[in-house]
Amino acid sequence: MDTIVINELEAHARIGVPDSERGKPQRLLISVELRSSFGEAAATDDLSKTIDYDRFCRDLRAHLAVGQWKLLETLAEQIANKAISDFGANSAVVEIKKFVIPRTKWVGVRIERLMSEHST
Repeated sequence: MDTIVINELEAHARIGVPDSERGKPQRLLISVELRSSFGEAAATDDLSKTIDYDRFCRDLRAHLAVGQWKLLETLAEQIANKAISDFGANSAVVEIKKFVIPRTKWVGVRIERLMSEHST
């Protein structure tokens, strides 16, 4: 399995359990591993045979701009599902970091979803 890695994409979203935390967008760092087979893309040098990570990042930022979430887990699940259903990844690993707890560098969540899990 081949992997495209998006490491710490900086984005902003309204996320947090208390209403006050969702009151304004806060900084997130989002890392995503998009797994699939990229042999045909490598052999043909054809973007349509791989995952367009630029479009994925633009779509992700647009999604974050219009929604709001209480849990990082919910957002991570949505990102993984989008990678599989809209971008053709066989699996996706999503890690989201936020900077909300005093005296911690960050708090976050990391999930992995497989295509077979997504279709059930």
